[in-house]
Amino acid sequence: MTLPICTWLKKKFPQVKISIMCRAYAAAIVRRSTAVDAVIELESVSHDLVTFFACSDIDTVIFAQPDQQLAVAAFKAGIPNRIGNARQKVHQLLFCNRRVRFSKRISDLHESQFNFEFLRPLGLKTIPELSEIAALYRFSSCDDEQIRRLLRPHPFNLIIHMKSNGHGREWPMENFFALAQQLRSNPSIHIWVTGSAEEGQWIERNASELLRLPNVSNVCGKFTLDQLATFIQMADGLIASGTGPLHMAAALGQRTLGLFPPTRPMHPGRWAPVGRHAQALYMPTSCLGCADKQTISCDCMKNIAPDVVAEIVLQWRREQQEGNCATNESMYTRPAKDSQPALFTRAANA
Repeated sequence: MTLPICTWLKKKFPQVKISIMCRAYAAAIVRRSTAVDAVIELESVSHDLVTFFACSDIDTVIFAQPDQQLAVAAFKAGIPNRIGNARQKVHQLLFCNRRVRFSKRISDLHESQFNFEFLRPLGLKTIPELSEIAALYRFSSCDDEQIRRLLRPHPFNLIIHMKSNGHGREWPMENFFALAQQLRSNPSIHIWVTGSAEEGQWIERNASELLRLPNVSNVCGKFTLDQLATFIQMADGLIASGTGPLHMAAALGQRTLGLFPPTRPMHPGRWAPVGRHAQALYMPTSCLGCADKQTISCDCMKNIAPDVVAEIVLQWRREQQEGNCATNESMYTRPAKDSQPALFTRAANA
């Protein structure tokens, strides 16, 4: 969600050197961005942040995520420009000198659009549309012969990332099972289940019937993040709820379908995947379970019908056969009946 602002900065200031400080687990995908010059793994410098900033050539820090320790260190080190959201945390007000002010709670902006608010002190006048943001993703090409051999036997390789590590509402296992059963009628489509090793063990215990289907393979825990990114990029489509691999797939330009509840702040208006071939499905009205923050899968998720998802996958397959990779026009439609899911699509123009 943050990488598009790097491309915007490169376009406005071609000589700028951009470094991203992030957790080590995310570094692999950040290094793929051609708009990023250096990746700083936070764990490698967290012991002495003031010295790190003081000895660096950094002129400006954008606190896209509020972090008091980092803000204090940049202030003490005398970094000239420290950009933060003064409405988000008190320490952003105290230790940032180029302040922006916006509230996510009352805004209709998408999460990726919020990051552009931080660029106003650097000359940004208007927050870009999602279609513009989708076009700002820049990644180096990747190839892996081992992954290529894994995918090669199947004309269409569909990834389903079933778990969200507790970060969002999930489409029920029985729905994924029904989807896989429906797609068996098309022998060209093979399904790959991805996730962490721990998630894979959970799926083995709770969705063994799914994993026994002849058109399904389980690769949970088999890839590093870098390998997973390559696997996603070399496949033909991905389906998930609101989780990291969903947004990674969309950013990489893969056919991507996100499954969401309609309730703030989890709704697709805030968290839909952003990419040239990204879509999201959600029910148009909230259910009673939406108010329960502990619920993993409420009725809004259960009622996204597998046959609706299957039709989208079959459309992807038809487009692939026709060699038609043209991007969808931006669209937002509501169904005639509340019992049918709405389609939320935001993509770059062709």
